[in-house]
Amino acid sequence: MGAGTFVNERPFAETRPAAGNPRRTVDMPLLVTVIALTVFGLIMMFSASWDYSLTQYGSALYMFEHQLMWLGIGIAACFLLSHLDYHRLRMWVVPAMGLTIILLVAVLLVSEVRLGSRRGLYQGSYQPSEMAKLVSILYLSIWLYAKRQVLHDVTLGLIPLGVILGVVGGLIYQQPDISAAATVLMMGGLLFFLAGADLKQIIFMLAAAVLAGWLVVTVSPTGHERVAEFIAGLKDPTQASYHIQRSFEAIVNGGWFGVGIGRAQSKLTGLPVPPTDSIFAVIIEELGLVGALFLVGLYALLIWRGFVIARRAPDMLGTLLATGLVCWIGLEAGINMAVIVGLLPFAGNALPFVSAGGSNLIATLSAIGILMNISRQRGEAVDEEEGRSYGASVDLRGWNRRRRVSRPRRA
Repeated sequence: MGAGTFVNERPFAETRPAAGNPRRTVDMPLLVTVIALTVFGLIMMFSASWDYSLTQYGSALYMFEHQLMWLGIGIAACFLLSHLDYHRLRMWVVPAMGLTIILLVAVLLVSEVRLGSRRGLYQGSYQPSEMAKLVSILYLSIWLYAKRQVLHDVTLGLIPLGVILGVVGGLIYQQPDISAAATVLMMGGLLFFLAGADLKQIIFMLAAAVLAGWLVVTVSPTGHERVAEFIAGLKDPTQASYHIQRSFEAIVNGGWFGVGIGRAQSKLTGLPVPPTDSIFAVIIEELGLVGALFLVGLYALLIWRGFVIARRAPDMLGTLLATGLVCWIGLEAGINMAVIVGLLPFAGNALPFVSAGGSNLIATLSAIGILMNISRQRGEAVDEEEGRSYGASVDLRGWNRRRRVSRPRRA
């Protein structure tokens, strides 16, 4: 019997290309998009921060230099994760979740209040809530993948999921960081749906989310105030919160093409925290609506490539991870920009790759590294145990005029 006979008898699962296969390179459109977002973010972050940095820290370059330092750490994490087989994350995700919970508790114990919230471990920096978003997506993706056969059982699927989300979201809510807690809950619901949850459980989760949102608005002073200001601003923009009024001023000043990089006046005359929460307003003022649309286009391209990577993933775990990570980045960007233009109540979400802040930048680049690793492992294998195909398709349209075999997957 020839050696070639054994090649054809290899199990189908072993045909998945290894992460280190030199023939499998990262998704180049994704890489180019991330580089463009990072360079664009550095330029706009320096423009938005120099006066604020000079006032708060005594040096116009203080925040920019720190952003470069965090960027270097983020790139190193991205490179490492892009070469680490994402299946190996299963060994690390439980300790990572445990450490995240410990850090979230530590934030509450430190009780360092800045701008009305307790989010950082030291001088407002090192915010575990940003890493909690990433770790939650990783943990839930791996957990749902392992439990995919029993998700229809409420005691093995919905209830444990509720406990996981309740612990992480509850600790973040106590800071209080309502937007981060809501992000964790929304991503948990999305991943639960993608993993194949029963429709009744999805409806129950939506009802629970609506009830939780109502309770937050009713009980939480912060939530009630933000929703009240949002509704007042919808009725009359002059009655919106001070933050949104100054953002509208920057948008009007920017017009179609902006006043030029570095020439925005709102960042000098009272726009709250221009390097972080309000940086999109600075972008519109300096680059106009055209520049804002360019940034939105970059995010749209990033999301599209993330969905392509998810579709081509060699297994369900890769699909869940890629979809969850790219939806998280897109959600963060969408909320930040929608708040600035008055379409959502005020939230503290950072603008990925653009806002000043090391915690968000490192978490985002780590997510990109995992996406790149999944893109390197794209294959043509079919996992029959999971009842779905991953990138494989049998084309029968040639000689027998039949349609291509369908692939049962959720959009």
